[in-house]
Amino acid sequence: MPFKAQEGKGYADLAAHFRTQITSGELAPGDSLPSVSEIRERFGVAAKTVSRALGVLKAEGLVTSRGALGTVVAKSPLVITGADRLSRMEKNGRRYAPGETSSDHRVIRRSVHDPEVCAALDLEPGDEAVIRIRVFRQDDKPTSVGVSIYPPHTVDAVPELGEDRRMVQQFNTLYAERTGRAVVTGQRTAHARQASQEELDALEIDAPPHSAVAVLVTTVTFHDEERPLGYWEDVYAPGSRMPLSD
Repeated sequence: MPFKAQEGKGYADLAAHFRTQITSGELAPGDSLPSVSEIRERFGVAAKTVSRALGVLKAEGLVTSRGALGTVVAKSPLVITGADRLSRMEKNGRRYAPGETSSDHRVIRRSVHDPEVCAALDLEPGDEAVIRIRVFRQDDKPTSVGVSIYPPHTVDAVPELGEDRRMVQQFNTLYAERTGRAVVTGQRTAHARQASQEELDALEIDAPPHSAVAVLVTTVTFHDEERPLGYWEDVYAPGSRMPLSD
């Protein structure tokens, strides 16, 4: 995979360069990284710098040594969904990473009563919203459940959100094009909680009845300059590894 040479890079910069290529899907599981000599020549760094950078990536589980093949991208190293997916699409237009798919897409209209969602979207309890649900999979194994909730004014601008089919474009792009208003991504937060039975079923987790299974949940709200536009929640399967934004 070609990359631009930048002289004077340290080992952390080199690691960040390849980490970005891996998480964006530009380097797929099984792809080989350039050889040590190629990296040295293109970046103008010492062999020790390259070794330290590769050591960082190996410790993160992103790459592995594969004999004559050299250093290759590890299989399914990270789970990337939610707001990171928007960033990845802006960079390279890729909705899914290699080996990644989604299934069980559902679109429902429902009255919202959850206090956190009502506060995030400036809704009164009982107001109707459009809820889109899908399960993200890596090599056909469920990794996370994505839930996105949109208030009526967002659906008015992007009616495709209310249609029971996969979106061709991301809602933020369509909203900005049609309203002339930029969509801003809010602060993403994370917390752990007990998974619901519906979430366990979606993630194909066979747990004894009434047992507590902890899951990691991330949430983020999208806005324009006047009001909230959407609330996303991603529920990650136990054992999943996800990158954290800087």
